[in-house]
Amino acid sequence: MAGWRAYSGSAVALPIDGIDTDQLIPARFMSTPRTEGYGRFLMHDLRFGSNGEAYAEHPLNQHHDASVLVTGRNFGGGSSREAAVYALIDFGIKAVVAPSFGDIFAGNAVNNGLLPARVSEDDCDKLTKALDKAAHPATIDLDNSQVTIADLTVSFAIDPVWRTKLIEGWDDIDLTAQYGEAIATFSQKDRATRAWAYLGTEPSPPN
Repeated sequence: MAGWRAYSGSAVALPIDGIDTDQLIPARFMSTPRTEGYGRFLMHDLRFGSNGEAYAEHPLNQHHDASVLVTGRNFGGGSSREAAVYALIDFGIKAVVAPSFGDIFAGNAVNNGLLPARVSEDDCDKLTKALDKAAHPATIDLDNSQVTIADLTVSFAIDPVWRTKLIEGWDDIDLTAQYGEAIATFSQKDRATRAWAYLGTEPSPPN
């Protein structure tokens, strides 16, 4: 996964609270191999009718090149399905801007290079009004935790560790690997004081 510090794309607003993971990708589509892409399933039941006809008024049907989504509270709540993040990424979404996120969804997003940018309710309303049901240029600055949309710049909150993971392109395993030498050193010291905990195992030398 490639890391990134800055990004420029196109933003649209979807001012709906509580878009959950089942709405992001309904369960019936999750048997499809990821290699076939999940982008076409993103918010399927919000974007298409039962006859498969696209709802013309949905922002993502109007703007297929949108890559930054400004939306409502508790985005990505519900189940822990990582496929919800896959659907966003495969559609081309690089960042979601919202006042709050489902915790598991946000962690999955970062592990896959997708930014969950948490902004205040007031700033989210300002961005939504600035977009005014249209697509506008958007830039994201991870180093300074800022997003600029339609000439309006606001700050977003993100855990410093998550910022590092996005910049470096790391998931949880990559992050842990950065401490490999310290972990091995601790293990050797701990083995000396708690040998009973390591019965039947061989020590791992520091990298």
